[in-house]
Amino acid sequence: MASGHHQQDAPHGGVLSGNGSPGLWGALLGLIIFAFVAVPISAAVRFATHPATQQLFGGRLSEATTGGYVAFWWIVAILLFALPFLVGWAVAKLSGKTLAIVGAILAVFFIAILIMGQLFVF
Repeated sequence: MASGHHQQDAPHGGVLSGNGSPGLWGALLGLIIFAFVAVPISAAVRFATHPATQQLFGGRLSEATTGGYVAFWWIVAILLFALPFLVGWAVAKLSGKTLAIVGAILAVFFIAILIMGQLFVF
C-alpha cells in the first residue's frame, strides 16, 4: 500500500462514458440497427423460403418466375442481415476510407436488388 500507486480496480468507464472504445460504440450501434431490421429480415426470409407467398402480392409480381422471386428475397435478406455489421464496422473505424467501402458495398447491393427486381420480380 504505497502512497505513489493508484488504485487499479476503479472503473474506467463504459461505452457511454467519455472514454468508451470505438469497437464498443460500433457494437452498440450494430445492435440497435439489428433491432430495427429484425422484422424485415424475418419477412424477407419468409418470402424467400415460401414461394407460395408470391401470390400475396398479386399483379405483375405473381407472374414473376419462382427462382427470380426467391433469389430477390434472399438478396434482400442478406443485405438486411449485413447492414448492422457494416454500420458497426464503419462506426468502429470511422475513417473516410471505411465510409467509402461501406458506401460502395451498399451501392452494389442496392444496384443488384434493382437489377434483379427489374429482371425477375417487376
